[in-house]
Amino acid sequence: MMKKKPSARENSSSSSSTAAREEESEWEMRPGGMLVQKRTANTDAAVTRNLRLRIAYGALRYEICVSSIATFGEVKKVLCGETGLEVDEQKLVYRGRERENGEYLDVCGVKDRSKVVLIQDPSSIERRFIQMRINSKIQTAHRAINNVAVQLDQLADQVSAIEKSISNGVKVPEVQITTLIEMLMRQAIKLESISAEGGASAQKNLQGKRVQKCVEKLDQLKVSNARIKPVVVTTKWEIFDHPPSSTTWELFD
Repeated sequence: MMKKKPSARENSSSSSSTAAREEESEWEMRPGGMLVQKRTANTDAAVTRNLRLRIAYGALRYEICVSSIATFGEVKKVLCGETGLEVDEQKLVYRGRERENGEYLDVCGVKDRSKVVLIQDPSSIERRFIQMRINSKIQTAHRAINNVAVQLDQLADQVSAIEKSISNGVKVPEVQITTLIEMLMRQAIKLESISAEGGASAQKNLQGKRVQKCVEKLDQLKVSNARIKPVVVTTKWEIFDHPPSSTTWELFD
């Protein structure tokens, strides 16, 4: 007995009914907060098995292994390690439709060795470019601030040396203190010219406080230095009188 071959119209109706069932799938919220398709009794009875998916990402091809009851969102997580793209940067297309993170593979008809197309979200490309510029700007700010910090370390050592001299009662030339203050103010100007955000901004503020602290210390030392009387070194020579010279001659016969 010959079997009747399904007509093109019947095949079309079957495909339409399958798509309609996918559209009518209900959704539920998982405890983790992910919105997924609600599994029916029929889908729950499906046998769990591993599927090999063929992923097409531009000219690149990947093959990954996932559970048949995984969601497309879980597929994206696996692809993070393969492609370097974050979940929110990926779009997965199966059977000509972009699939939501909460859709199940088996419910959508995904079989072993099915082909899934991966597309990078265009908006994520712009976001990544912007983030790269921000990161580059932050790194530049860190380097500039570190350079100022190195200079401040050297100037702080000079401040400590002046403080030690004054505490020991040794007067320091005032020009030395004035010059050191000017050098510190130059570093403050450098800090002001650095555009910093986030952690770099906190580092910038920290170095700014160091400059302020050193300048205030020098102002105090200037006052203390002015009170020290300079030590006058004098040389006093003691003059000794020469003893009277007398020569006594003894005559021998």
